[in-house]
Amino acid sequence: MILDRRVLNRTTLGRQLLLDRAALPPAEAVARLVALQGQEVDAPYVGLWSRLASFTQDDLTVLLHGGQVVRGTLLRATQHLSSADDYVWLRPLVQPVLDRMRKGAFGRALRDVDHVELTELARAHLEGAHRDGRVLTRPQLRDLLRERWPQADPAALGYAAQTLLPIVHTPPNGVWGRGGATPFALAEDWLGRPMDGPLGTQAAAERLVRRYLAAFGPASVMDVQAWSGLTRLRGVMEGMPDLRTYRDETGRVLYDLAGLPLADPGTPAPVRFLPWFDNLMVAYADRGRLMTAEQRKAVCVGAAIYPTFLVDGFVGGMWNLGGGVLTAEPFHPLPARVREELEAEGARLMAFAGVEEGRFTWLPPRADSGGEGSPRA
Repeated sequence: MILDRRVLNRTTLGRQLLLDRAALPPAEAVARLVALQGQEVDAPYVGLWSRLASFTQDDLTVLLHGGQVVRGTLLRATQHLSSADDYVWLRPLVQPVLDRMRKGAFGRALRDVDHVELTELARAHLEGAHRDGRVLTRPQLRDLLRERWPQADPAALGYAAQTLLPIVHTPPNGVWGRGGATPFALAEDWLGRPMDGPLGTQAAAERLVRRYLAAFGPASVMDVQAWSGLTRLRGVMEGMPDLRTYRDETGRVLYDLAGLPLADPGTPAPVRFLPWFDNLMVAYADRGRLMTAEQRKAVCVGAAIYPTFLVDGFVGGMWNLGGGVLTAEPFHPLPARVREELEAEGARLMAFAGVEEGRFTWLPPRADSGGEGSPRA
């Protein structure tokens, strides 16, 4: 069976809770989405607000303080929020991804550092710190490690530690509006439970595939690998008897969980604002179900994934909120009705963000004005 672009789009939006805001508890929504990318502190809040019928900033902040949701290095070796239950099996599974990132980014800088010794020393500094009421930030841990390796690049030491050990970033850092120096804690200490193991088991890889497809499918092997950072998943997916296969319009094989429905391509899709680094924007090697190749060049620039808004289910442009002004830059001219819907949704977004007397402004359509990057201020 061949799935066209609109079927894939509407099916994906339904699984992402973007067709209708869901009446789910926030903890359940985080688990449903597997993980929320969290380099930008406020982004997961906006991502959940766009997907849930009733969501406040306090809802996620309480989960972070309580340890039901944790922030740490996970998919693609980047910062994510996940449920505690998912973190304990996801973190060991993605260890090869973190090892690859560390070697690629810091291999030369750490060539004279014994990684086993680094792991043991970092663990010794961190172990029990949370229980004892001590806080160690990355710079503080880095400085302690430099006492052993004074010749090593300090930033490399700090970042390497969080790829070698399951480290979570604890509140108040990472809650709405709170960035700054990141407090570190060993995940086992913060969660009060050990990591699952052993590393890279077949069962864990299959679990990841099923969870991904439930939230993002149908999708190809390359899509799952692009989202997770893992490699060599083709054999895993081809060997899973509970998966069914389709093809897209280019002939690519798409996998899905047997029994999960496909959406009607005519299903209405309301306008939605998605934040910086929303995982939906990076969940596929082929992002044609969401945007054109030219739009991808503007949205995905280097390591940055700019905030986007959806029109009829597809990326319609980019937005920025700063200084009390929400600025929208469409990729093409929009009908007056759609502009009104976006302005109304934007007003709700500003209210959620606590922007009083906010203002909505439009930039000319990018197709007419040219240029790439973020919406111009």
